[in-house]
Amino acid sequence: MPRKITMADIADMAGVTKSTVSRYFNGGYVKESTRERIQEITREYNYEPNAFARLKARESNVIGVVVPTLNSKVTSRVVTSIGRYLRGQGYETLIKDSDHSPELELKNMQRLMTLNVDGILVSAITITPELREAIESCPVPVVVLAQEYPQGTVVVADDYGAGRAMGAYVGRTGPRRVGYLGVEESDLAVGISRRQGVLDGLREQGDPEVVALQGDYSYESGQRMAEEVLENGPVDAMICATDRLAFGAYLVLERHGLRVPEDVSVAGFGGYDESALLKPPLTTLKFDSYTMGYLGAETVLKMIRGEPVPKKQIVDYTFIEGKSVRKG
Repeated sequence: MPRKITMADIADMAGVTKSTVSRYFNGGYVKESTRERIQEITREYNYEPNAFARLKARESNVIGVVVPTLNSKVTSRVVTSIGRYLRGQGYETLIKDSDHSPELELKNMQRLMTLNVDGILVSAITITPELREAIESCPVPVVVLAQEYPQGTVVVADDYGAGRAMGAYVGRTGPRRVGYLGVEESDLAVGISRRQGVLDGLREQGDPEVVALQGDYSYESGQRMAEEVLENGPVDAMICATDRLAFGAYLVLERHGLRVPEDVSVAGFGGYDESALLKPPLTTLKFDSYTMGYLGAETVLKMIRGEPVPKKQIVDYTFIEGKSVRKG
């Protein structure tokens, strides 16, 4: 009869950490080769995890949710969708706001790991090495939203495709000089993928000169970058990484006596309700944030139950043609 072994013994025999073994038993992400080694060991020694250890993560019926900010239309849609789906499945949410701080995001993740949550959804600002380590050592399932993370399970928007579509749309109007109001590259999805999509879309339609700037996500940042673009000379269009940045651009253009779209075209991303109230209504792209939240919540519950899930799911976007981009 095989000797009785512990989780630590399994970790030693499989050549992994104890947290990896714990993650395996709780339905979290484990590499396929590692999963197979652990399975072989548990079969050979007839190992059954402690009943309390197996039930502990399932007793709370609470899912931790880490978000970059609560002051965002997109985040509010994602969180609303997560809450609706989980309530329908008998779960509650514990929401932690990172206030656009990668350091606070990591602390929120670590804090949730010490609490009795069944799983974690993290709408990541950026995947730092420290956050990656926290995700990989987490004893409960983790689903990453909004950022690429090849080592784990993700639900993302098609930021590059959306950026390329908007760049091509503005590019077809024949601009000679374009200002791009972006965000910091630490946000890989918006700061890099979306921007690169815009640049590629513009290049495909005539390759205008582009003045690309970076700031934060605030209305004030939109104003600052719009002023800086104009200080460097006239532009035919401003493409903004978010609708909120576009709001700032509208105000600056009005201050300078420039009309939208007759003098300068403006485009954004986000599809905020307020964007339709601008004069003229903003041309923008709306990501299906409700579906992102739904898929994230559905996926983490499937992982808790030990069901197979896709490594990567991509949500679509809708083009909203306002009147802020002049016709070519």
